[in-house]
Amino acid sequence: MEYFLQQLINGVTLGSIYGLIAIGYTMVYGIIGMINFAHGDVFMVGAFLALIVYLALVAIGITFVPLALLIVLLVAMALTALYGWTVERIAYRPLRGSFRLAPLISAIGMSIFLQNFVQQAQGARVKPLQPVAPGGFQFGAADGFIVNVSYVQIMIVGATIAIMTGFTLLVTKTSLGRAQRACEQDRKMAALLGVDVDRTISLTFVMGAALASVAGLMYLLYYGVIDFYIGFVAGVKAFTAAVLGGIGSLPGAMLGGLLIGLIETFWSAYFSVEYKDVAAFSILAIVLIFLPSGLLGRPEVEKV
Repeated sequence: MEYFLQQLINGVTLGSIYGLIAIGYTMVYGIIGMINFAHGDVFMVGAFLALIVYLALVAIGITFVPLALLIVLLVAMALTALYGWTVERIAYRPLRGSFRLAPLISAIGMSIFLQNFVQQAQGARVKPLQPVAPGGFQFGAADGFIVNVSYVQIMIVGATIAIMTGFTLLVTKTSLGRAQRACEQDRKMAALLGVDVDRTISLTFVMGAALASVAGLMYLLYYGVIDFYIGFVAGVKAFTAAVLGGIGSLPGAMLGGLLIGLIETFWSAYFSVEYKDVAAFSILAIVLIFLPSGLLGRPEVEKV
């Protein structure tokens, strides 16, 4: 039972990171109907920015961990949001009225550009980080197995819950959220009614990039090592989570992220770690056979 509980904690932690990245995919798709394949690499950029800012703070003598992490979070979110805004203005806005494959090709090109940009700027070697918040809680000693809950895991789950609560209030209670929902239903009609569609889409990219930077910081703290390729792997997993939960649904993205994290963790613990990705994608295929729109997605109805 203690071993199962440990894997449950690990799976929820990993799934929280996937869920934060998946929200960016599902927000962009919900409004403009496009999969932003560069989003995983924006997450990778956010992780590198978080590492650079933290090392800079340590170099100038700011070593109080809560203050340092707060500054890192705010600066990384701001800089990564700027990346998201730039990507939207350069790679996507000029192609918005083009045929549907053009933005997709542009997104793939932007993903390759960001990967190579970070590789050239930071090098191809992995970048380690010493444990920032070591320690945690231990309980249960049946059969000699001790369940460990680290401070970083508590931080990741707590931040995810807070961010999901904030985003839910933002989408349901604010004028920006109403504009986003209006653009999701009908962009042309929203523009006729006075909604600034370009501004709403840009802010959606900015919000998604800021969330990706939070996930990047959590990934850095949890694993303690990053490289220029983590965006592709985590991006594919997060996209899978968004599709599993129902692309276009914020709760679905978080649910899908948690499920992907739990599937990977439990499969690695009880079966073979080499086939954890096969298990995750197999579950996705089975769900989509019976629920083509995902677990919480709504089927698209086209009026004739």
